[in-house]
Amino acid sequence: MSVFHFKEFVVNQENCPMKINTDGVLLGALCDVQKAKSICDIGTGTGVIALMLAQRNHESKIDALDIDYRAVDTASMNFQNSLFHDRLSAHHHSFIEFFEMHPTKKYNLIVSNPPFFLNALKSPHHQTNLAKHTDESFFIDLLRIASTHLHENGSLEIIVPLEISLLLQHLANDYYLHLERKIIVKSFQDKEAFRHILKFQKNPSVEEQTENFIIYEKEGEHSLQYKSALKNFFTIF
Repeated sequence: MSVFHFKEFVVNQENCPMKINTDGVLLGALCDVQKAKSICDIGTGTGVIALMLAQRNHESKIDALDIDYRAVDTASMNFQNSLFHDRLSAHHHSFIEFFEMHPTKKYNLIVSNPPFFLNALKSPHHQTNLAKHTDESFFIDLLRIASTHLHENGSLEIIVPLEISLLLQHLANDYYLHLERKIIVKSFQDKEAFRHILKFQKNPSVEEQTENFIIYEKEGEHSLQYKSALKNFFTIF
């Protein structure tokens, strides 16, 4: 489906290599955006996470970055067609380039639904490679940038597979970032986790918290937890 209708905005994803997916909408719905007046969305794709965060926090201003020009064109169009267009900006830069251009910029929140096929066999299609593949240096750079460009009580929130979660947890302290919350995402209660949503804080205010998030109650039926998280966005709930 090339056009996805949310309750308060519409996402056209026809020309974007990275389509709307479960990871993105979960991060958009579950990350802590309450006090985030300034947000940077790294690897914005269609712009769906930025749009969800703009809906959740009406005071937020969001810079959305992507290295794929088609993604930036798509996100820009979706931003302009939304109620939040004056608070959203799409930029055709890698996050390293963007912060080299804006060395003093700081944010309350940096979010990312990043490429995740760590050191995997790459697709012959260039656009797919850009959207889905990365290596360890990407995450090291992400932690370094977050450490430098977050406000004093700012946070980095990211959704990743478990092996990358372990890597980030291992490296974060080297960049003065501390794990404050981990959401363990499972398809079903009795299945293994397949994603972690990690919240790293510069100055954590609470002890590390761990939560479970279950997507399906049973085959074909979303859990109450999932419905509650997405009820303000999905028209089916």
